[in-house]
Amino acid sequence: MTQPTFHPMGEADWPEVRRIYAEGIATGLATFEAAPPEHWADFIRTKVADCCLVARDTRGAMVAWAVLIPVSSRHVYRGVAEMSLYVSASHRGRRVGDALMAAMIRHSEAKGFWTLQSSTFPQNAASLALQRRHGFHIVGIREKIGRMPQGPLAGRWCDTLLLERRSRIAGQA
Repeated sequence: MTQPTFHPMGEADWPEVRRIYAEGIATGLATFEAAPPEHWADFIRTKVADCCLVARDTRGAMVAWAVLIPVSSRHVYRGVAEMSLYVSASHRGRRVGDALMAAMIRHSEAKGFWTLQSSTFPQNAASLALQRRHGFHIVGIREKIGRMPQGPLAGRWCDTLLLERRSRIAGQA
């Protein structure tokens, strides 16, 4: 695949974002959510609005998206966010996630974010490998943090790994 192009996410993107989110949810290894929200307003409410990107292929089809979610409302943590990244089922394994992750890291650093975090299921080997390639490392395990509503782990209390990436650019002064 040729390099995707990246664009700020907006309300007009919601149907495609929702579709890709639903594909990720269907794996049972991406999130504790059972379904994406119905409405854009419900989705974007918790996100850093100017730190949401979509990736499109050469035909203009959305192939992935990524968002940042603040970890705290406290001022001291203003440069720390959780990253969430989803790749369409048809483009998994084609390095779309790598391209979007690199773009999102550059974008987040330009916006002053010095630490990116993620909460990832230990069974999600592809996501863990992607994050490690981009400088994330495991800082902890959240044991039996939630019960999975769907997929191969349905009904089980699941652990998540807390991963973190510290910028070498932002937050250094």
